[in-house]
Amino acid sequence: MLRRVSRRSVLLTAGTTAAAAPWAGAAPARAGRGPTVGEAGHRVPPSEVGRGDTRYRSLVRGVNARFVGDPDRVVVATRTEHVVAAVQRAVDAGSRISVRSGGHCYENFVFRPEIDTVIDLSRMDGVYFDQERGAFAVRPGATLGRIYETLFHGWAVTLPGGSCTGVGAGGHFAGGGYGPLSRRFGLTVDHLEAVEVVLVDRSGTAKAIVATRDPDDPHHHLWWAHTGGGGGNFGIVTAYWFRSPGVGPDAAADDMLPTPPKEMLVNTVTFDWSSLSAETFHDLIDNYGAWCERHSSPDDPYASLFAQLQLAPAAAGSFTLTTQLEAGGHAPGLLDDFLASVADGVPYVETDRRVLPWMHTTTGWPGFSGGDRTTRFKAKSAYHRTSFTPVQTEALYRGLVQYGYPGALVMLSTFGGMVNSVEEAATASAHRDSVLKPHYVAFWTDPEQDAEQLERIRTLYSDVYADTGGVPVPDEHTDGCFINYADSDMANPELNTSGVRWTTLYYKDNYPRLRRIKHAYDPHDVFGHALAVES
Repeated sequence: MLRRVSRRSVLLTAGTTAAAAPWAGAAPARAGRGPTVGEAGHRVPPSEVGRGDTRYRSLVRGVNARFVGDPDRVVVATRTEHVVAAVQRAVDAGSRISVRSGGHCYENFVFRPEIDTVIDLSRMDGVYFDQERGAFAVRPGATLGRIYETLFHGWAVTLPGGSCTGVGAGGHFAGGGYGPLSRRFGLTVDHLEAVEVVLVDRSGTAKAIVATRDPDDPHHHLWWAHTGGGGGNFGIVTAYWFRSPGVGPDAAADDMLPTPPKEMLVNTVTFDWSSLSAETFHDLIDNYGAWCERHSSPDDPYASLFAQLQLAPAAAGSFTLTTQLEAGGHAPGLLDDFLASVADGVPYVETDRRVLPWMHTTTGWPGFSGGDRTTRFKAKSAYHRTSFTPVQTEALYRGLVQYGYPGALVMLSTFGGMVNSVEEAATASAHRDSVLKPHYVAFWTDPEQDAEQLERIRTLYSDVYADTGGVPVPDEHTDGCFINYADSDMANPELNTSGVRWTTLYYKDNYPRLRRIKHAYDPHDVFGHALAVES
């Protein structure tokens, strides 16, 4: 059985105070580093890489090949002190800085022309248990795959993070990361105990501050901002600590985070476009959305099920539905009933069904891994409170049939469950009553195709949400966008004609509090990008 961790009572008190207390002059919280066993790079000095260095070209690009930087230097840090020193030097020189952990930023927030210094955190990749703080510490450069393997092999626990194992912790957690176990255990930030952030105070001094979940912590608001407020907004995260709400620091380490399933029943079915009509496509989308509406409560028998309907354009020939749920007991019957409900009257071929250890499914989930650094892509997101409306479904069908290029996906992920058991104001992650999480992505490799491919994915997306100004505004059917799938188009009035600002799409009613925290902790606007929280 999955162990259910109760977090509601604690999280409901986490965001009760709206104003961000100024931190200048407040006593700094203790760092609580504890043992550094497993903390890679602890004794390794930082390195500064300039344009003439053979390492430079590999450090000024991320996963999205559309964006390549030209900074004066890249500082590869291995300790918090290195980050503080690098930030101070940049501030003193009037240099503009950005930060990179895993390199998976969807837009040019890290690698853009005005950046002089990139602070690279990829070597700060430790994952270990901090005895002093009584929580698991995760450094920002640790990839999700490393985190899962370390936590599971060391203590048989996990965090409900994303399925792309190459993603770095730094930005993923700050944006409120979610993944295949989130319906069962909530978002990653629902387990965030504390965060260490390097920021710049009103005097222009760089320093590291630890902010905690404790409402009495003078920096509690800074902790709250990192429960979904997005990366690159307030400072540079140099450490996260995790312990589930309701679990004290003196508990056994293997009781501090969720225990994942022992085994998973995984399944893939394939739909051939040649065997689908407009009617059967509509049936599939309607059935899938209706199933998500019925089975998105925290105590639903399907709470451990995570599915992704990966819609490819008709030019690709086919598309898939991938599913995983906890194995054993009634799992085969639950899967059969799920498929019968979703694909009722829709022809498909089951191409895979097997039981695998949980770790195998976690490190081998089919999808975009981000390993190919030559891929160019553009992505968009949405939250759906209900299934697609008939008008939206028709636009989705029409767009996929007319797309004319196979390199795209509209991934419809099941959502809700324990995610929706938390109040919107309790964390910065405000989207707490959705049942579907669509992710629209176009992939290509030729730079000369940029304009064409951007137009394709933008047209598909805007057509689906044409009735609400080309974006999924918060209303009875949709609920905005996911900041970790950052999309600068949301701030473009030519592409977002809804009259609803991008700030509402990403943060809803939590945005005013984020602005107050930004003003208090980054008064000189040292940290920013195209979708940065405004001070």
